[in-house]
Amino acid sequence: MSAAPIRKKPPRIGDSPAVRRSLIGFVLGVGAVLVLAPLVVIFVQAFSAGWSAYAATITHPDTRHAIMLTVVTALIAVPVNTAFGVAAAWAITKFDFPGKRLLTVIIEIPFSISPIVAGVAYLFVYGLQGLFGPALQSADIKILFALPGIVLASMFVTAPFVARELIPLMQAQGRDLEEAATSLGASGWRTFFSVTLPNIRWALLYGVVLCNARVMGEFGAVSVVSGNIRGQTNTLPLHIELLYHDYQTAGAFAAASILTALALVTIVAKVILERRGAGRAGRPALAGPVVAEQGAKA
Repeated sequence: MSAAPIRKKPPRIGDSPAVRRSLIGFVLGVGAVLVLAPLVVIFVQAFSAGWSAYAATITHPDTRHAIMLTVVTALIAVPVNTAFGVAAAWAITKFDFPGKRLLTVIIEIPFSISPIVAGVAYLFVYGLQGLFGPALQSADIKILFALPGIVLASMFVTAPFVARELIPLMQAQGRDLEEAATSLGASGWRTFFSVTLPNIRWALLYGVVLCNARVMGEFGAVSVVSGNIRGQTNTLPLHIELLYHDYQTAGAFAAASILTALALVTIVAKVILERRGAGRAGRPALAGPVVAEQGAKA
């Protein structure tokens, strides 16, 4: 009997060594020019005037206030958006109700609207000539050009981050584990903490990391609602712009190095969480029914 003919695999795009090396070289070159070079320039320029000038910029009262305001904004906006993202993902993936698709579209709105447009919209809602402006003024409640406006603008821009990470994962996991837990007598909160949360913990942390990074780096919406008052309503990105406009280049880069360091930490955390399974739309290999049964017995 004659041997069966060996079928050759069809050629794939990039199988040629020359094509492969060209593609890799092109990607590395573009990445170096667009990403690596600006990062290097930031740190080089930050220390161009010496360590003493760098330390003076970082310890300046205006810079310290901008850092503190940025941190306070993140401490308020990130937990609220985390709770909103978890609640939205739970409602969309675990229940069927009229308006489900509309809720999904509403969650995506901040991604399709320019942050500056969002800031202007807040002016027309909470400004003196806005929808609630006269009522807020009569009650002596200040929203715009103060911390509440900065927090609201930051929350609007970062609202979808946690929900977008959780919804695909929870849709892939289905409702079987939660239904098993409730059928065994577990309460809603017990089901969430014993069954749902362990299965989504890495994706949840992934969304929180991205949300925090965006809050601290937000510029467009905050620049509209904050008023750019030096030492009062300037977050760190706005303070960097003011330093640059004042021709304090070294100081602007020194302040920018803080945000750059935050971005690098975010990238490292992102890689670690991805290795832990964040963002994977597959069912984690957890003993779900066992956990559900333990939750019901507790």
